[in-house]
Parts: sequence; structure tokens; C-alpha cells
Amino acid sequence: MLTSADVLPAMAKAYSGATGELADRLLAALVAGQEAGGDLRGRQSAALLVVSGSPPTEDDDGVRVDLRVDDSGDPVGQLRMLRNLQRAYAEQDYDYLALFAPEGASDLYAALAASRRGDRQATRRALEAMRARPGWSAWLATMAGDARVAAMTRLLE
Repeated sequence: MLTSADVLPAMAKAYSGATGELADRLLAALVAGQEAGGDLRGRQSAALLVVSGSPPTEDDDGVRVDLRVDDSGDPVGQLRMLRNLQRAYAEQDYDYLALFAPEGASDLYAALAASRRGDRQATRRALEAMRARPGWSAWLATMAGDARVAAMTRLLE
């Protein structure tokens, strides 16, 4: 039977060896802890909260990352997926977002990714698929001033 004596060193080693932001290093430690046997009570939930360390202000509550998964068979795995999505959104990795976005939004991300690559045909196909969905054509019209949508429009001209 594994104990905290087995799990904690694995977590510390993973944290120390990980690179990137604090949230990514903490997540590496959670993954390593789970792989080393996890909590003997089982798996059901996981959370990742990173705050700035400065007192909150009116403009900034200090929360940098706040992700949680409840009532799951693989909470650490789902937490990792949420962190990957959060990072992809921050980095505007539209190809990655298109894989996981809900129906409709995946077409938008596919159009943005194709536009960034300069692929006119793929951009046009994704926009046509998006416009075919109820309500998306009107939403897209409201985004006309967004630089990303403007770039798609210029590409298609």
C-alpha cells in the first residue's frame, strides 16, 4: 500500500523539475502525486488556485488561476485539460481550441486558426459552417470591429 511517504517525494520532484508558470508546476506535482498512488481515500475532485500574493484591489482580485473539477473519475486529468484550454485561450492557440470548443464555437476557432495560417479556403469553409448555425451570423456581425474578425475579412477579400 502506498503512503504519503511515497507520494510526497514524487510530487516534490515533479514540481522541482517542471518549467513554466506556477500553475503548471503545481499541476505537474498533482499529476505526479496521482501517478504515485494519490490520496488513499480515492479520486473525486481536484482544484488549482493561484493568487498573486498582493492584497486584492478594486481592479484586481489577485486570482491568477482558479480551476476546479468535482465529482469526477479522473479529476486531475480533467484539471490538466482545463489548464491546457486556459493556456490555449491566453495564447490564442485557435487550432487547439477548435478541438475542444462546443459546437458552433469550434467553427469560429477553426476560422481564426485558418485565417492566421493564411488559408482562404479553410477560413471560408469554417465561416460558412458557423453562419449556417442559428444565431451565429448575427453574432459574427456584432464582432465586425474585432481585429481577429477583421483579419479574416481581409483574407477573404
